Amino acid sequence: MLRWLIVVVLALIVLNGLRPWLERIGFGRLPGDFRFRWRGREWSLPIASTVLLSFIAMAIGHLL
Repeated sequence: MLRWLIVVVLALIVLNGLRPWLERIGFGRLPGDFRFRWRGREWSLPIASTVLLSFIAMAIGHLL
């Protein structure tokens, strides 16, 4: 359980770093992706995009 939590947190950190590039191709604006301002900084929780990218990665891994 702890291993999966670490993977999800790391995926969220990576997606947050790649957010400007991913927004240009449509990720980060799906229903279930949360964006809010807190203490003068914009925060993004791309939950739906993370699930979608996980399914894509799983499908690619399953085919190989």
